Amino acid sequence: MSDVLTPDLCIIGAGSGGLSVAAIAASMQVPVVLIEKGAMGGDCLNSGCVPSKALIAAGHKAQAMRTAEPFGIANAEPNIDMARVHDHIHGVIAAIAPNDSEERFTAMGVQVIRAAAKFTSRNTLEAGGKTIRARRFIIATGSSAAAPPIPGLDQVRYLTNETIFGLKERPSKLVIIGGGPIGMEMAQAYGRLGVSVVVLEAFRVLGREDDELKRAVIEQMRAEGVDIREGVKILRIESEGAGARVILDQDGGDVAITGSHLLIAAGRSPNVNNLGLEQAGVKYDRKGITVNKSLRTSNRRIYAIGDVAGGMQFTHAANYHAGLVIRATLFRMPVRNEEHLIPRVTYTDPEIAAAGLTEQQAREKHKTLQIYRWPFAENDRAQTGRETKGLIKVIVSRKGIVLGVGITGPHAGELLGPWQLAISKGLKIADIAGMVMPYPTLQEVSKRAAVLHYQKSLSNPWLGRILRFLRRFG
Repeated sequence: MSDVLTPDLCIIGAGSGGLSVAAIAASMQVPVVLIEKGAMGGDCLNSGCVPSKALIAAGHKAQAMRTAEPFGIANAEPNIDMARVHDHIHGVIAAIAPNDSEERFTAMGVQVIRAAAKFTSRNTLEAGGKTIRARRFIIATGSSAAAPPIPGLDQVRYLTNETIFGLKERPSKLVIIGGGPIGMEMAQAYGRLGVSVVVLEAFRVLGREDDELKRAVIEQMRAEGVDIREGVKILRIESEGAGARVILDQDGGDVAITGSHLLIAAGRSPNVNNLGLEQAGVKYDRKGITVNKSLRTSNRRIYAIGDVAGGMQFTHAANYHAGLVIRATLFRMPVRNEEHLIPRVTYTDPEIAAAGLTEQQAREKHKTLQIYRWPFAENDRAQTGRETKGLIKVIVSRKGIVLGVGITGPHAGELLGPWQLAISKGLKIADIAGMVMPYPTLQEVSKRAAVLHYQKSLSNPWLGRILRFLRRFG
């Protein structure tokens, strides 16, 4: 007979969301069981955010060598050792891993079970030979790379985010199916590491982003030699030695794109299989587990957070969800998942960062908008580093409330903070305009865009009359 555990919280999944819930609850002396069948740290640490940004950093270093001449330093083609790039990536993972380790969470007082979990009833779960009857369950199992239904895909070797960071040899040609953030980030990074890259996208690359904001990214990547093809129709995939041949329908005829390696970056699927969700009375579909605004499932004892909850698939979204369910489960506070408050960043060069509403979304909700733009070419710090591509675009209501912002440019993700605060707190653009930014910094693009709000006032004839009146008093 299996042991029976009765913690306050049982968390399934030790990725970013699950670990955050466990850490917060344990710090409050709440009994917690954390279940993970794979690697601690989940997708973000082992095959997502961390390794991808480490790879992108390597690509940045290589590109800096090729583009040093404007600074008075001779350009040089880097000698790239892919095995050492691999070691760099996994060295970064190893440096961060202790923060997410079983040992650390055990020391916090969390009972960690390294096994698969499966519900056997609405209030019972089994894992590793133990039965868990928790007051509340939190499903944080994340998502996995989806395989699109392309004929022949199952007959060839292909990479996903879960396997591409294991490469120790440089591909001669990388074909990427999918032009979303993952596909575009990998395309530019590998291109900068000396790989010939083709991106195949059925619709438009970075389709979620504002056309005005993504233009500089697409232009930059094409200038670096990345072959970006939009609106393609893939007929089938065939083996080509150790690689793959992708057959496209182009103008009624077949066109073949052959690569030594094939990367599938065409979306993700929620990890809902083999959890016993039917036995638990938890509803789900192909998008993920069905939750309400408080992230509660159809079983009132069970919550779902992060990718598996079918919303925005970001680590910081999972962490945001963690805070909500802590308040809901431990303090019985009413909470509401406000997805429009979750920012996003695509780590290309230049970066794209956005928060709040896009221009199109804002126009659907507001009759009158004000839009302010400021280019990085007009920023002194950007000029000193010769990183002048891109702009900031701020969307404001008739009353001056900040509705959304998009930034394309160097370190765009780092510049988003003040705007995210403004959007989440309903601040006005005047609050940003009133901030004192240090000079010279990239943050001044935010200030300059905000100050544009006052230009209309400066042309108001009443302002001139008031100034003339005041002059009479010396």
